[in-house]
Amino acid sequence: MLTILDKYILKRYLATFAAMLLMFIPIGIIIDVSEKINFMIENKVPFLAVVIYYYHFTVYFANALFPIFLFLSIIWFTSKLANNTEIIAILSSGISFTRFLRPYFIGATIISIFVLLMGFYVVPVSSEGFNNFRYTYLRRDGKERMRGDNTDVYRQLNDKEFLYVSNFNPASKMAFNFALEKFDKEKMVSKITASRIRWNEKDSTYTLYDYTKRTVGKQGDKLEALPEKNVKFKFELEDLTPVVYIAETLRLDKLIDFIDKEKKRGSSNINVYLVVLYKKFSVPVSAFILTIIAVAVSSMKRRGGMGMNLSIGIAVAFGFVFFDKIFGVLAEKSTFSPFVAVWFSNFVFGILAVYLLRNAKR
Repeated sequence: MLTILDKYILKRYLATFAAMLLMFIPIGIIIDVSEKINFMIENKVPFLAVVIYYYHFTVYFANALFPIFLFLSIIWFTSKLANNTEIIAILSSGISFTRFLRPYFIGATIISIFVLLMGFYVVPVSSEGFNNFRYTYLRRDGKERMRGDNTDVYRQLNDKEFLYVSNFNPASKMAFNFALEKFDKEKMVSKITASRIRWNEKDSTYTLYDYTKRTVGKQGDKLEALPEKNVKFKFELEDLTPVVYIAETLRLDKLIDFIDKEKKRGSSNINVYLVVLYKKFSVPVSAFILTIIAVAVSSMKRRGGMGMNLSIGIAVAFGFVFFDKIFGVLAEKSTFSPFVAVWFSNFVFGILAVYLLRNAKR
């Protein structure tokens, strides 16, 4: 059962966090509009597309800066409690510091579950809308850049099939210098080549130009050559070079399936996808860690008052985000473990939280 004190602190916890979001999100939108208004006018972006973009921007922005908003909101209202000597009165009544933290943990649980569900279902949709708009309207050659490098594409489709194209054009659904090799263990079974391959949306087939198929046999190879042939394959050309932000746009179940499929294909971007997956779980956990740090830092009256607590809070919050971004990029660009990179900030600041909590109890 929640006591009056629990309800009072929990209400302040959630209300201040909501107020922090409502205060900073409009500021973020204004800054973004001021930076991109010229591109929007130049590219004659439809007004409805802009409105939809800023809905996605709001979700994307709030999710990305969620740790900072949460941390500062707790610092803010807990410092007010300390300055009004309310915390001293609460602890003097016989309530332990651990019991005092109970409504904070309840609030962190509510926000963590909310962020977790948002990350599973809502944020992927907004990430897709946010990134599609940026690459379509706000970046020069954005439609080409959104798929990364489209030249010399090698893909392992499954355990037996390997595919290569020298160049892929997503707009025309066409690839050049196509080759598809099939193996049985280490022995080649067949090889299909074509100068061009084009996707036919009407019947879900591919048209291969200058088609050649070589089938390896014990008694000799069989060769089939045609100027043009329609063939059905199990892969899609767009799978050759998925958009650079594909992992951010997938719900949890689809993201897990996508990563499994990309591992079998030997994708070089596995670490990027794993970072996105692990962050869906690490970010909600950070709510508890940042809550403990914020309460420990701001629960005591300090010379300098709320300003000093906010200064400390801002430094810690940006330190958390800094480590999170640095190690995330390190994992994406190197062989560094994505799991360690994503959870490193929580581990380091978790130790800091335990240390500060012990001192705060004293």
